[in-house]
Amino acid sequence: MTDDRPVVLVVEDEPPLVEIYSRWLEADHEVRSATSGEAALSTLDDDVDLVLLDRMMPEMSGDEVLAELRRRGFDTLVMMVTAVEPGLDIIEAGVDAYLTKPLERDLLLSAVDRLLDRRNYSALEREFYRLVSKRAVLENTTADQEPDGEGRYADLERRIETVRREMDRQVLDSDEDFVALVREIERGGDQ
Repeated sequence: MTDDRPVVLVVEDEPPLVEIYSRWLEADHEVRSATSGEAALSTLDDDVDLVLLDRMMPEMSGDEVLAELRRRGFDTLVMMVTAVEPGLDIIEAGVDAYLTKPLERDLLLSAVDRLLDRRNYSALEREFYRLVSKRAVLENTTADQEPDGEGRYADLERRIETVRREMDRQVLDSDEDFVALVREIERGGDQ
């Protein structure tokens, strides 16, 4: 019998946290674990749907693991789970979500479920949600860091708007009936 549950790879250098996260996830997910960056990269394969990745690990940081898995062509979802408060550097990071420790069970499970729901989204939709998630994490810290509005946060806002417009364009282009209905409404309908 094959296990069709989503595969989550927990990458955490603290074994007690690996055990906790694994227990929380095991009812609805196939859980794999690694306690180092090297072990994570050797465990990673195309079956992994989501990587829960600690940012601060000895020898190979979560950022380095992330860069290497992207370099190897893995497009798996990545959720950074760390005690490091987010900074503007996460804008460019290839993460789909960012959670700050300590975590409560329900928060982790709901974040994992939301992220896994995005697996079947188009690349553009995934990029949109990735950008919006980063903005949500940064909302309380960025205003003081970039008062002129011309830095990385402002660039993030522009990228979100660009992706939103592209998604809107694709929706309109792909649904001729919808476009026809909008045009009919714009002409005033059946007056």
